[in-house]
Amino acid sequence: MNNKAKILIIEDELEIRKFLLMTLRANDYNPIEAKNGREAISQIIGNNPDLIILDLGLPDKDGQEIIIELREWCKIPIIVLSARDSEQEKVKALENGADDYLTKPFSAAELMARIKVALRNSAKQNSNVSHLYKFNGLEIDFAARLVKLEGKEIKLTPIEYKLLTTLAHNAGKVITHTQLMNAVWGKRANDDNSYLRIHTQHLREKLNDDPMNPKFIITIPSVGYKIAY
Repeated sequence: MNNKAKILIIEDELEIRKFLLMTLRANDYNPIEAKNGREAISQIIGNNPDLIILDLGLPDKDGQEIIIELREWCKIPIIVLSARDSEQEKVKALENGADDYLTKPFSAAELMARIKVALRNSAKQNSNVSHLYKFNGLEIDFAARLVKLEGKEIKLTPIEYKLLTTLAHNAGKVITHTQLMNAVWGKRANDDNSYLRIHTQHLREKLNDDPMNPKFIITIPSVGYKIAY
């Protein structure tokens, strides 16, 4: 039985596709490929991949549209790999449902690291066994609504707790400012990020988390935050 994770590469540039195929095989993954959106849908339906690497600039359909369409019926992790490097494009892809965004040119080592995180996070979300987040001395018991650091309980405000657990439920995934504000404040959320920054700063202080060298909450400039996993 082949237990290698199956990864679908959706990329129209032949040289990049070849490089990704070689790199994934060398790292013990089982890659499959598609050079446009039409082939991609066929591969997803026929092969049920564990993860998707998606280029946005496809010849037949924009990658942003593909993300939206896929999120209507599947939860397969999507890592965008694109030459589009604007913050607006990154935010749009993440809010459409992508799990991560890496710009070209890219480091193969960084891509492999992000693939591991996305697959690990996906396995966690598909499991009903663990109700805990544990990392680097931080422990969140979602069922008990309890947060501990190095074994000591940390008292958080309701907003700080919601902010932390939203990140922890999506550990390793970039969550945009808008997604976080909607999760924390709901209909009362607005376009002003200042409240989010203030509460994130207070949360970091309680977790002894240096924003310049974070152990837990990582800032993605102009995009949002993610929590280490």
